[in-house]
Amino acid sequence: MQNYKTISEDLNEMKSIFEGDIYTDRHTRVLYATDASAYREVPLAVTRPKSEEDIRLLVLFAKKHNTSLIPRTAGTSLAGQVVGRGIVVDVSKHLTKILEFNEKERWVRVQPGVVRDELNKFLEPAGLFFSPETSTSDRCMIGGMVGNNACGAHSLIYGSTRDHIISVRAILSDGIYVEFGSLLKKQFDKKCKLNSLEGDIYRNIHSILSDQENQEEIRRQFPDKSIKRRNTGYAIDVFKAVYV
Repeated sequence: MQNYKTISEDLNEMKSIFEGDIYTDRHTRVLYATDASAYREVPLAVTRPKSEEDIRLLVLFAKKHNTSLIPRTAGTSLAGQVVGRGIVVDVSKHLTKILEFNEKERWVRVQPGVVRDELNKFLEPAGLFFSPETSTSDRCMIGGMVGNNACGAHSLIYGSTRDHIISVRAILSDGIYVEFGSLLKKQFDKKCKLNSLEGDIYRNIHSILSDQENQEEIRRQFPDKSIKRRNTGYAIDVFKAVYV
């Protein structure tokens, strides 16, 4: 990881093409050194992107400078998920829009900074709601709920956040936009043929999970499926690969 001075100088140079906010001063960095947990670590910088392009610029910047990005929404989690020595990417300021709502098909497309309770106020006239109900639902945001697979008091009835996600739009480390969601076998095979980082990801998944020894090890070591609230590790049991 390069030193703070180099990253700070290069980030400040990027302000001319960055739509959102970039902070490298000590005061702002200290404000973002904590969350709802007991942990504390001062980040290298704090950013508040205004657009997907801002996030793409940050992804490419982090790759170039061999540093990390710390996506942050409300910071309400208790395990220090948004505390670290990377570049904080706070989406709670600008990326707060409900982009699209299909009442007939019962889905909504949102930016990561939408507050869970505010989303449900929007959905209420249609008789719908986003069901994972965390104790911090009046301030936690959808991006954080996705990242933490948030659930809540009635998770045995409603499940967790991942049970209610159709797809996630993301930006890979090479700056390419992708969308992850359910795929038919034909679609999965097509992804595996891509000559790109996205293709590498799908090929790697295929390589790992099509291996017979790996399959047997997963089945032998995986936690009891009757335990609904399992947020540690990868939820391989709900990742239904087309070849398993």
